[in-house]
Amino acid sequence: PGHVQILPPRNVTLMSKDFEMIVAWAPGEGSPSAVTYTVKYQSEDHSNKWKKVPHCKNIPRTSCILTCVIRNCYVKVQARVKAVSGQLQSQWATSQFKDYYSEVKLAPPVLILNVKNNSIHVNASFPLPTCVEHLLWKYELNLWKAGSEDKKKYEEKFRKDSVIINTTALRGNYCLSARSLFVSNEFKHSKFSQPVCVLLNHKG
Repeated sequence: PGHVQILPPRNVTLMSKDFEMIVAWAPGEGSPSAVTYTVKYQSEDHSNKWKKVPHCKNIPRTSCILTCVIRNCYVKVQARVKAVSGQLQSQWATSQFKDYYSEVKLAPPVLILNVKNNSIHVNASFPLPTCVEHLLWKYELNLWKAGSEDKKKYEEKFRKDSVIINTTALRGNYCLSARSLFVSNEFKHSKFSQPVCVLLNHKG
Protein backbone atom coordinates (compact mmCIF):
# COMPACT_ATOMS: atom_id res chain seq x y z
CA PRO A 1 0.00 0.00 0.00
CA GLY A 2 1.19 3.52 -0.83
CA HIS A 3 3.72 2.16 -3.36
CA VAL A 4 3.49 3.37 -6.94
CA GLN A 5 3.94 0.46 -9.28
CA ILE A 6 4.20 -0.14 -13.00
CA LEU A 7 2.32 -3.07 -14.53
CA PRO A 8 4.18 -5.65 -16.62
CA PRO A 9 3.86 -5.81 -20.42
CA ARG A 10 0.90 -7.80 -21.80
CA ASN A 11 0.61 -10.48 -24.49
CA VAL A 12 4.32 -11.29 -24.68
CA THR A 13 4.50 -13.44 -27.81
CA LEU A 14 7.29 -15.19 -29.73
CA MET A 15 6.58 -15.23 -33.44
CA SER A 16 8.35 -15.44 -36.77
CA LYS A 17 8.18 -13.11 -39.77
CA ASP A 18 10.40 -12.77 -42.86
CA PHE A 19 12.95 -15.36 -41.62
CA GLU A 20 13.28 -13.60 -38.22
CA MET A 21 12.30 -14.75 -34.72
CA ILE A 22 10.69 -11.81 -32.92
CA VAL A 23 9.29 -11.24 -29.45
CA ALA A 24 6.50 -8.66 -29.33
CA TRP A 25 4.28 -7.31 -26.54
CA ALA A 26 1.76 -4.65 -25.62
CA PRO A 27 2.35 -2.01 -22.94
CA GLY A 28 1.00 -2.82 -19.48
CA GLU A 29 -2.27 -1.20 -18.53
CA GLY A 30 -1.87 2.46 -17.58
CA SER A 31 1.79 2.53 -18.69
CA PRO A 32 3.47 5.93 -18.39
CA SER A 33 4.53 7.55 -21.67
CA ALA A 34 8.25 7.46 -20.83
CA VAL A 35 8.51 3.70 -20.51
CA THR A 36 11.27 1.45 -21.85
CA TYR A 37 11.58 -2.33 -22.02
CA THR A 38 14.30 -4.89 -21.36
CA VAL A 39 14.27 -8.38 -22.87
CA LYS A 40 15.92 -11.63 -21.75
CA TYR A 41 15.59 -15.17 -23.10
CA GLN A 42 16.29 -18.73 -22.03
CA SER A 43 16.49 -21.99 -23.93
CA GLU A 44 14.64 -25.12 -22.90
CA ASP A 45 17.89 -27.08 -22.45
CA HIS A 46 19.16 -24.44 -19.95
CA SER A 47 15.98 -23.42 -18.21
CA ASN A 48 16.17 -20.82 -15.44
CA LYS A 49 19.34 -19.43 -16.98
CA TRP A 50 18.08 -16.15 -18.41
CA LYS A 51 20.42 -14.43 -20.87
CA LYS A 52 20.58 -10.76 -21.73
CA VAL A 53 19.75 -9.46 -25.19
CA PRO A 54 22.22 -6.55 -25.48
CA HIS A 55 20.40 -4.74 -28.32
CA CYS A 56 17.08 -4.91 -26.43
CA LYS A 57 17.90 -3.27 -23.11
CA ASN A 58 15.89 -0.14 -22.20
CA ILE A 59 14.31 0.12 -25.65
CA PRO A 60 11.21 2.28 -26.33
CA ARG A 61 9.69 -0.05 -28.93
CA THR A 62 7.44 -3.06 -28.23
CA SER A 63 9.30 -5.74 -30.16
CA CYS A 64 12.80 -7.23 -30.31
CA ILE A 65 14.49 -9.44 -32.94
CA LEU A 66 16.01 -12.50 -31.28
CA THR A 67 17.09 -14.51 -34.35
CA CYS A 68 20.86 -14.25 -34.05
CA VAL A 69 21.11 -14.28 -30.26
CA ILE A 70 19.54 -17.74 -30.24
CA ARG A 71 22.49 -20.13 -30.51
CA ASN A 72 20.60 -23.24 -31.57
CA CYS A 73 17.72 -22.91 -34.02
CA TYR A 74 16.41 -26.41 -33.11
CA VAL A 75 15.99 -25.78 -29.37
CA LYS A 76 12.87 -24.12 -27.99
CA VAL A 77 13.38 -20.73 -26.36
CA GLN A 78 11.18 -18.35 -24.44
CA ALA A 79 11.52 -14.63 -23.81
CA ARG A 80 10.59 -12.38 -20.94
CA VAL A 81 10.10 -8.62 -20.88
CA LYS A 82 9.93 -6.02 -18.12
CA ALA A 83 8.94 -2.36 -18.25
CA VAL A 84 11.07 0.39 -16.72
CA SER A 85 10.07 4.00 -16.04
CA GLY A 86 12.47 6.13 -14.01
CA GLN A 87 13.10 4.26 -10.75
CA LEU A 88 10.12 1.96 -11.30
CA GLN A 89 10.34 -1.54 -12.74
CA SER A 90 7.55 -3.96 -13.49
CA GLN A 91 7.64 -7.68 -12.88
CA TRP A 92 8.75 -9.85 -15.81
CA ALA A 93 6.13 -11.08 -18.28
CA THR A 94 7.00 -14.29 -20.12
CA SER A 95 6.24 -15.72 -23.56
CA GLN A 96 5.56 -19.31 -24.53
CA PHE A 97 8.39 -21.60 -25.77
CA LYS A 98 9.07 -21.77 -29.52
CA ASP A 99 11.96 -22.83 -31.74
CA TYR A 100 13.17 -21.15 -34.93
CA TYR A 101 13.39 -24.30 -37.05
CA SER A 102 9.73 -25.30 -36.86
CA GLU A 103 8.23 -21.81 -36.46
CA VAL A 104 10.07 -19.84 -39.14
CA LYS A 105 7.86 -17.86 -41.55
CA LEU A 106 9.42 -17.08 -44.92
CA ALA A 107 9.62 -14.00 -47.12
CA PRO A 108 9.73 -14.18 -50.94
CA PRO A 109 13.17 -14.06 -52.56
CA VAL A 110 14.27 -11.13 -54.74
CA LEU A 111 15.05 -12.18 -58.30
CA ILE A 112 18.25 -11.03 -60.00
CA LEU A 113 18.12 -11.46 -63.79
CA ASN A 114 20.96 -11.42 -66.28
CA VAL A 115 19.49 -11.44 -69.80
CA LYS A 116 21.89 -12.65 -72.51
CA ASN A 117 21.35 -13.26 -76.22
CA ASN A 118 19.72 -16.69 -75.95
CA SER A 119 19.27 -17.16 -72.21
CA ILE A 120 18.24 -15.66 -68.89
CA HIS A 121 20.37 -16.39 -65.83
CA VAL A 122 18.19 -16.17 -62.72
CA ASN A 123 19.46 -15.92 -59.15
CA ALA A 124 17.37 -15.62 -56.02
CA SER A 125 18.50 -13.35 -53.22
CA PHE A 126 17.05 -14.15 -49.80
CA PRO A 127 16.62 -11.51 -47.05
CA LEU A 128 18.18 -13.92 -44.55
CA PRO A 129 19.81 -13.13 -41.22
CA THR A 130 23.43 -14.29 -41.56
CA CYS A 131 23.14 -16.71 -38.62
CA VAL A 132 20.63 -18.94 -40.47
CA GLU A 133 22.22 -18.94 -43.92
CA HIS A 134 23.52 -22.47 -43.31
CA LEU A 135 20.03 -24.01 -43.33
CA LEU A 136 18.86 -25.66 -46.55
CA TRP A 137 16.79 -22.87 -48.10
CA LYS A 138 15.35 -23.53 -51.54
CA TYR A 139 13.21 -21.70 -54.01
CA GLU A 140 10.77 -22.45 -56.81
CA LEU A 141 10.62 -20.33 -59.97
CA ASN A 142 7.76 -19.73 -62.41
CA LEU A 143 8.08 -18.42 -65.97
CA TRP A 144 5.15 -17.43 -68.15
CA LYS A 145 4.25 -15.26 -71.13
CA ALA A 146 2.54 -12.05 -69.98
CA GLY A 147 -1.24 -12.49 -70.17
CA SER A 148 -1.03 -16.31 -70.14
CA GLU A 149 -1.99 -18.62 -67.28
CA ASP A 150 0.36 -21.33 -68.56
CA LYS A 151 3.37 -21.26 -66.22
CA LYS A 152 6.56 -23.29 -66.53
CA LYS A 153 7.76 -24.31 -63.08
CA TYR A 154 11.42 -24.75 -62.10
CA GLU A 155 11.16 -26.68 -58.84
CA GLU A 156 13.24 -26.76 -55.69
CA LYS A 157 16.52 -25.08 -56.51
CA PHE A 158 18.96 -24.53 -53.65
CA ARG A 159 19.29 -20.92 -52.57
CA LYS A 160 22.64 -20.32 -54.31
CA ASP A 161 21.79 -22.22 -57.50
CA SER A 162 21.25 -20.25 -60.72
CA VAL A 163 18.47 -21.18 -63.11
CA ILE A 164 19.48 -20.84 -66.76
CA ILE A 165 16.53 -20.53 -69.15
CA ASN A 166 17.06 -21.00 -72.88
CA THR A 167 15.12 -18.19 -74.58
CA THR A 168 15.83 -19.06 -78.23
CA ALA A 169 12.22 -20.10 -78.87
CA LEU A 170 10.65 -17.38 -76.70
CA ARG A 171 9.40 -14.16 -78.22
CA GLY A 172 7.52 -11.39 -76.45
CA ASN A 173 7.04 -10.24 -72.86
CA TYR A 174 7.86 -12.98 -70.30
CA CYS A 175 7.48 -12.76 -66.54
CA LEU A 176 9.24 -14.52 -63.66
CA SER A 177 8.27 -14.92 -60.02
CA ALA A 178 9.63 -17.09 -57.20
CA ARG A 179 8.82 -18.25 -53.69
CA SER A 180 11.04 -19.46 -50.85
CA LEU A 181 10.74 -23.08 -49.70
CA PHE A 182 11.75 -24.75 -46.44
CA VAL A 183 11.16 -28.27 -45.20
CA SER A 184 11.23 -28.59 -41.42
CA ASN A 185 8.63 -30.68 -39.59
CA GLU A 186 6.37 -29.58 -42.42
CA PHE A 187 6.70 -28.12 -45.90
CA LYS A 188 6.64 -24.31 -45.82
CA HIS A 189 6.63 -21.70 -48.52
CA SER A 190 6.44 -17.93 -48.80
CA LYS A 191 4.15 -15.98 -51.06
CA PHE A 192 5.41 -15.53 -54.62
CA SER A 193 7.57 -12.48 -55.29
CA GLN A 194 6.28 -9.60 -57.41
CA PRO A 195 6.63 -10.60 -61.09
CA VAL A 196 9.63 -9.27 -63.02
CA CYS A 197 8.99 -9.08 -66.79
CA VAL A 198 11.47 -8.91 -69.70
CA LEU A 199 11.01 -8.46 -73.44
CA LEU A 200 12.68 -11.36 -75.27
CA ASN A 201 13.97 -11.54 -78.83
CA HIS A 202 12.29 -8.25 -79.64
CA LYS A 203 12.83 -7.17 -83.23
CA GLY A 204 12.94 -3.46 -83.93
